[in-house]
Amino acid sequence: MDIFKFIKIDENSRIPKYRQIVDSMIYNVSLGNLKMDQKIPSINRFSEEFYLSRDTVEKAYNILKERKIITSIRGKGYYINRTQLLSKINILFLVNKLSSYKLQTYNSFINAIGTNAHTDLHIYHCDESLFLNLMEKHKSTYDYYVIMPHFKTEDLKHISFTEPVVNAIKKIPKQKLVILDNIKLNMDGEIVEIYQDFENDIYNALKKGLTKISTYQKLILIYPDKAVYPFPRRILHGFRKFCVEFNLNFEILSEVYDEMILKKGDLFITIEESDLVNLVKQIRDDEYIMGKDIGVISYNDTPLKELLGITVMSTDFKVMGASAAQMILDKKKGKFKVPFNFIDRNSI
Repeated sequence: MDIFKFIKIDENSRIPKYRQIVDSMIYNVSLGNLKMDQKIPSINRFSEEFYLSRDTVEKAYNILKERKIITSIRGKGYYINRTQLLSKINILFLVNKLSSYKLQTYNSFINAIGTNAHTDLHIYHCDESLFLNLMEKHKSTYDYYVIMPHFKTEDLKHISFTEPVVNAIKKIPKQKLVILDNIKLNMDGEIVEIYQDFENDIYNALKKGLTKISTYQKLILIYPDKAVYPFPRRILHGFRKFCVEFNLNFEILSEVYDEMILKKGDLFITIEESDLVNLVKQIRDDEYIMGKDIGVISYNDTPLKELLGITVMSTDFKVMGASAAQMILDKKKGKFKVPFNFIDRNSI
């Protein structure tokens, strides 16, 4: 059977060609146009047919192999592997806030899960009532529930869960539950848990940068204690642990104040984007040199921070999303600790 009559590549589309190949192959398997154990063209043959580079087709085939849609047999070629993974699954994705790094996780999840699933994204803004309403409304609707549990108290402190939250989550069959980012719920049984360890992550990341960090006179952590979306206090514990262990002078402030007193030899660690922007502006206004006179480390990486050369400590949010999708596709359970990296750039 000539599969080329089923594959559609739109030269005018902004979708990358490799992604068009992946989506088209999966779509045709789901329709039954491509069947189990059917041989498909080689990478060279495919690239010649559509006037594509070999690298483009190879990238698509590698993704299809990772998802177990196709398989390769040495000396024989590529074959459709299995089709049962392609049945549509419905997923509810609950995120506490719509930040750039939460979006990285979600987009990575969507890319990895592919056309195999329909995913509904809901933001509950760290609000217990909104979360509980969403859970009640959709308690029997979805095949999987992907949940990032972060909540806030009335005085805007971070809390991992409340008793009603735990009770609501426990009503979900464990085989349908995926907990992301924060696993302090202490759920029993075989579920998917993909997490960051806030206290030890910041401690270990700062240790990796110790050689440069120790050249500064004082470390100042800007921890917003009254944020609309509060951050886990375990970040504070890890920071204090690091400073005490290595006998470093430190201070914890709730924000970067206007006209703040800056001193040569200060090293700031910011969490909120607004604090980072305000700090960099004041450093420039006071004619200090960032990375020499005053150091800056930011929490959670973004493309803009990379562009500006800001040193960061960051969870790999793309890995977080892709790992969750893969565990759903493979029907696996268990815990996975997401890598947390110290990325040294020009700001220290």
